[in-house]
Amino acid sequence: MEIAQFLEGLPRGDLWIFGYGSLMWSPGFRASQKSAALARGYHRAMCILSHRYRGTPRKPGLVMGLCRGGSCWGIAFRVPAARVRRVMRAMWKREMLNNVYVPTMLQVTVGPKQRIRALAFVADATHRQFVRELDLHGRARLVAQGIGERGRCVDYIRNTLEHMLALGVNDPHLARILDAAAGLAAGRQDQ
Repeated sequence: MEIAQFLEGLPRGDLWIFGYGSLMWSPGFRASQKSAALARGYHRAMCILSHRYRGTPRKPGLVMGLCRGGSCWGIAFRVPAARVRRVMRAMWKREMLNNVYVPTMLQVTVGPKQRIRALAFVADATHRQFVRELDLHGRARLVAQGIGERGRCVDYIRNTLEHMLALGVNDPHLARILDAAAGLAAGRQDQ
């Protein structure tokens, strides 16, 4: 999908964007409002090989995608209508360069009970960079080796976990991946 086609289908007015990974702590745009948000029917997963931001084609990192099933806490950002097109062009360059995500309008809950529609970047399970089956060690190995344009994959996971904890949300699986990856990275530095 091209940006122009996507923009045509957006509802008029303000736009909410749901961040569940680096968008939580580095959205790259100013929001008029932000709130903890819960997306039901999708979960956060370490499932996308990163060849650019958190790795290279020779040494890919592993980043998050939103996948069907479960639920996911994140942050919803409200973008004023006057800035939607500019913000979306920047988001498209950041998230849609190789089309590993499918931009999707999801129903999320913000605040105690307010339901809104928010744009989320859902992992494309048919994309060549999508990782289906990988055990904890395999994921940790990719996270440990991943260094790209936006830094180390280990730092990406650490920042995400810190922002989740600030929301009062714990992700033990993601924490285990980080611990294992940090151990692998430390082992390489000792050699």
